[in-house]
Amino acid sequence: MASMSLPRLYFDRPLPAEYAGLLDGRCVACGPDAAELATAEAVIAGVVRRWDAAAFAAAPVLKVISRTGVGYDNVDVEAASAAGVVVCYTPEGPMVSTAEHTIALIMAITKRLRPLHTDALSGRTGGPALGLELDGRVLGLVGLGRIARRVAAVGVALGMDVVAADPFVVESPIAGVRMASFDEVLSSADVLSLHAPSLPETERMINSVALARMKPGAYLVNCARGSLIDHGALLAALNDGTIAAAALDVTDPEPLPAGDPLLTHPNVLVTPHMASSTIAGRRRLYSMAIDNALAVLGGRPATVVPESTL
Repeated sequence: MASMSLPRLYFDRPLPAEYAGLLDGRCVACGPDAAELATAEAVIAGVVRRWDAAAFAAAPVLKVISRTGVGYDNVDVEAASAAGVVVCYTPEGPMVSTAEHTIALIMAITKRLRPLHTDALSGRTGGPALGLELDGRVLGLVGLGRIARRVAAVGVALGMDVVAADPFVVESPIAGVRMASFDEVLSSADVLSLHAPSLPETERMINSVALARMKPGAYLVNCARGSLIDHGALLAALNDGTIAAAALDVTDPEPLPAGDPLLTHPNVLVTPHMASSTIAGRRRLYSMAIDNALAVLGGRPATVVPESTL
């Protein structure tokens, strides 16, 4: 009977059994059955659905929606505020894992690991030297937030010249990283890594015009949001050699439909939006999201998105 007084947290996908201990008798898990949303005081939200006015109308006692991630573009914050629902997120949660995945993708495409694996499967050995040595090359970062700063530090350690464009950062907080305009980053980068949020002004920011400004034979990595790239323009740039290769952990749409040419392109590596999904990273995301939800319900400070209000 004691559990009846505990807050009900709705999970929009089943809480993995190995994380059940995070609840620690503090709350009761429910969901992802939509019918259970009606009695939930909090939602622990991934990216599997859109949280808008209709969703909030189906949750009359909901007080907080807590994202397991740094992005919250699948949550209508204005509609949440109108419904009296606080929106939280976990900007620190995916930082380490996503930065490491970004570096892994940079290494994979500049060292041509996918085509080399294909060569090995075919029994071929040797061949011309086509991999890119990163020492002395330019790493361009679009956005210099938490994840990008870790990527930048690794780039500096590898001997790369790191330049970043971010309208909200005037002076670089990372030694060896220089701030520059978006156009300068595009034109100078041997490797371009995207770390911008999904906003109306960033949608398809990597389009045919931006790709044409890039250094011929450059590499492109996106572990941020799929909407940042015009996929048709990217495919054209890959086919005409403007871009040497691309690595995408996020796409638009997501997942890419079967038969999409980017999935089978020899110079493209796609991972299924799993950059933050290390064992430690996933546990940290759930832990922080649950803590945020319970903090709001308990009247304590929580990590609230800038547009939301307590």
